[in-house]
Amino acid sequence: LQLSLPSDMSARRYNIGIWLWELPAFPDEWCGAFSLVDEVWAPSVFNCESIRKKSTVPVTLIPYGIEAEYDDKFDREHFHLPKDKFLFLSMYDSNSTIQRKNPIGALKAFKKAFSPDDETAALVIKINNPKDEDISSINDEMSGYKNIYIIKETMSKTEVNSLIRDCDVFVSLHRAEGFGLVIAEAMLVGTPVIATNWSANVDFMNEKNSCPVKYELKEIGEDCFLYKAYQKWAEPDL
Repeated sequence: LQLSLPSDMSARRYNIGIWLWELPAFPDEWCGAFSLVDEVWAPSVFNCESIRKKSTVPVTLIPYGIEAEYDDKFDREHFHLPKDKFLFLSMYDSNSTIQRKNPIGALKAFKKAFSPDDETAALVIKINNPKDEDISSINDEMSGYKNIYIIKETMSKTEVNSLIRDCDVFVSLHRAEGFGLVIAEAMLVGTPVIATNWSANVDFMNEKNSCPVKYELKEIGEDCFLYKAYQKWAEPDL
């Protein structure tokens, strides 16, 4: 574990770590960091339960306060999106891994529901920090579809929130979430949400306020970023 912390961090201070982890099993190799803090705060029940299993210090649930400022001037025309289609939106950051965020799942689900030339609906995929290999995978999956739009431009937070509000539904067929910030922001601006019914987002999602998607817990199968092959996450029902 490599940390860049001031040498006097622990001197005469009560130190709180604000940590997130997206899987039920907290990594053993991170447990040495408990000695550096007096307490850990985590934003979801799922997070807290994962960390508490191995923590040597108190773990406290401190949910995020959610804000989602938007501006009506950032309309569909601003984003070069059709005004006359029912728009599904999926969004992820490549640094959070395409495997965990699973936009490919949203893409496959859209293809199951709509034909390549359907003029009533479209899927928008917003990518932050796009990676060439991610773009290649998405392009391969959307081949032949005229009603799938990719947005790769860097935007202000207000623009992103406005994009979410401009679309009819936000879709997150994720495999695991440490909180589910964009899901919460979509709900806050009034955009209906379809999302995997597992991990941190179930703190604020239920069948009365959103559309939870059933899933099966499966082994990851191969190491993916910080996530080990033997660990488990959700496979949403497309």
